[in-house]
Amino acid sequence: MEWFFYCFAFFMALAITGSAVYALYWSAKKGQLRDFEKGAASIFDEAEPIGKPTDFFPDKNKKTPDKS
Repeated sequence: MEWFFYCFAFFMALAITGSAVYALYWSAKKGQLRDFEKGAASIFDEAEPIGKPTDFFPDKNKKTPDKS
């Protein structure tokens, strides 16, 4: 029964590897790997231009006033 596990694991590894290779082939064929800058800049607009962050995290070191 041990051979069943090894065969199953081998074919699953083969399927995952084949899927990864096909995904890389598909993305190269469709032009997904040509221009990374265009895709990265597509999330910005006039409300949040490139290089100017408009969101922030609250200051963790800021002391809160005593409520006693």
